Amino acid sequence: MITRRKCFVVPFALLAGVAVAHAQSKYGPGASDSEILIGQTNPYSGPLSAYSTQGKAQTAYYAMINEQGGVNGRKIKLISLDDGYSPPKTVEHHRRLVESDEVMGIVGTMGTPTNSAIVKYMNAKSVPHIFLATGASKWGDYKSSPWTMGWYPTYRSEGVIYGTYIRENMKDAKVAILSQNDDYGKDFVAGFKAGLGEAAGKLIVKELTYEVSEPTVDSQIVNLKASGANVLFSASTAKAAAQTIKKAAELDWKPTHFLVQNANSIATVLTPAGLNNAVGLISTAYIKDPVDPQFANDEGMKWYLAFMKKYYPDGDVNDPQNQIGVSIAATFVQVLKQCGNELTRENLMKQANAIKNLDLPLLLPGIKLNTGVEDHYPIEQFQLVKFDGKTWARFGNVLSSE
Repeated sequence: MITRRKCFVVPFALLAGVAVAHAQSKYGPGASDSEILIGQTNPYSGPLSAYSTQGKAQTAYYAMINEQGGVNGRKIKLISLDDGYSPPKTVEHHRRLVESDEVMGIVGTMGTPTNSAIVKYMNAKSVPHIFLATGASKWGDYKSSPWTMGWYPTYRSEGVIYGTYIRENMKDAKVAILSQNDDYGKDFVAGFKAGLGEAAGKLIVKELTYEVSEPTVDSQIVNLKASGANVLFSASTAKAAAQTIKKAAELDWKPTHFLVQNANSIATVLTPAGLNNAVGLISTAYIKDPVDPQFANDEGMKWYLAFMKKYYPDGDVNDPQNQIGVSIAATFVQVLKQCGNELTRENLMKQANAIKNLDLPLLLPGIKLNTGVEDHYPIEQFQLVKFDGKTWARFGNVLSSE
């Protein structure tokens, strides 16, 4: 009797490796005829634990690839450790991954302050430190950190887009800023002010920060409203973003609110804050939204929903962090395919620097990944979106930060 087994094939012939002969293979740390070992840290505990689902989604994606035979016949093993979003723990874990586990590379480590704590170490050790889950612009500094590469569109570039939009379209703007008090928030704000241009000093009437460990940002929102601002820029993460939206509504403060895409999830931010309270929010997007009806029949979205159902059933399909995690893993698999049988740290970095027009299933139409030795920004395109009470509606053209 012949039995049929249901399987999921990644669209666009991108992601499934096929077994090949390993003759004349060249190996470095973390690679062998049968396995490729990589590592990362994620905040599985602590104030940003909601974002750790990225690591779980990546693990699930590699499980799918391994079930399909791996990449060129080799299985991918990911060691994903909990750093609690604490830089000292990040340093400790990465020393273990490099010196004890001897991973081939670090792929997808979460966070700006956490990656900042290890970037010099990773480059001194000549270990690939790639596709980081952070949009800090510093990850594109190929001269001082040639072994490091981000994945997100940069926070600074996104901030420039918001500032430019306000400068060009809101002539009577009085701007208030709330930002996370670390490199993450500072990068957004620097770009935002650059977008406002010479008028920044005049347009900004109040600027406050918060610590990621603070239980609430309610007092900051009260003070920002008191400034008389009619525009609010939130360079925050999910928890603070939800609190900001909800508190502004409680105060009956209705500024034009610009919210960074890293904290614009309908499922994890807007819904807890109250969808009605979020109407009119402006943000950016570069990945497809599962709840957006325009993607109901999209082949990439169909694949994603089937993948999540089989390989990560506990994951929330509407949480964009899962889509990002899947896409980071898919990018790494593409790079492994390009490596062929030369699985050294040097060739892994060489191939990470040679991504050309990579079209992933979950990116918005027209957005593709490209890298080079002097271009460590894989994604440099995104689009403005406005929340209508149900979905993020795109407006305008796809914008490039180049």
